[in-house]
Amino acid sequence: MKSPWVKSPRGGNLRPLDARDRTGRVGASGASARDSVHASGLSDRHAAFVSALALIAAAIERLATNVRHWQRTEVSEAEEAFSKGQKGSSAMLTNEIDIERKPLRLGARGSLHLTPALENVALWHERDISHSSVERMIMPDATTTLAFMLERTRRVVDGLVVYPQNLKANLDRSRGLWASEGIMLSLVEKGLARQQAYVLVQRNAMRAFAGEGLFSELLLSDAELTQYLSPRQISETLQSRPFTGENRHYY
Repeated sequence: MKSPWVKSPRGGNLRPLDARDRTGRVGASGASARDSVHASGLSDRHAAFVSALALIAAAIERLATNVRHWQRTEVSEAEEAFSKGQKGSSAMLTNEIDIERKPLRLGARGSLHLTPALENVALWHERDISHSSVERMIMPDATTTLAFMLERTRRVVDGLVVYPQNLKANLDRSRGLWASEGIMLSLVEKGLARQQAYVLVQRNAMRAFAGEGLFSELLLSDAELTQYLSPRQISETLQSRPFTGENRHYY
């Protein structure tokens, strides 16, 4: 009887599995069987995996960048937690160093190895093992780095200090112009063409931007616009609650 085991050119023994055997063994683990049995045939899957890690890291970096913006003196809407006794800048003692967020930005930029993972996809048939040494380096580093970033992100979010009063103050500084889109969409819901609604809202928004009055007052004094929206509807659209953390519904 012929042995089911065949000698590998690289040494050791390999057992060829038919499709049913391979599907049954892999299916038991909850994974899916792949047609190719060569190690290099998995490089595209490795690249997809590292791509997913990189996308998660990019989202983390976006959050870290937003926190950095919120913490600017002229914004002051939120900031990273600053514990008692923690040191800030050596020159300006009131400055709070972003010790939690800085590694998040650096990790997303340089530690998840997306480029080498994509370069590993194109190989010289199954005989090329140039990808192997690269994967042995990037897989542990990419997964470990992302695990660190996720844990650090959790700490940043859990400790985030938010200032709702500054959120509202920044909105009010625009004289209500942040609500221009909502007013335009309300007009569209009343049956106006979008371009017509745009013109009605823009002419009042430009006047508010020029300092001629509050956006709400200019809207209420526009006889053409108030043919479609009542004072109550305008007032409801100008509510700032959904923009200052008072909205309990998230999508």
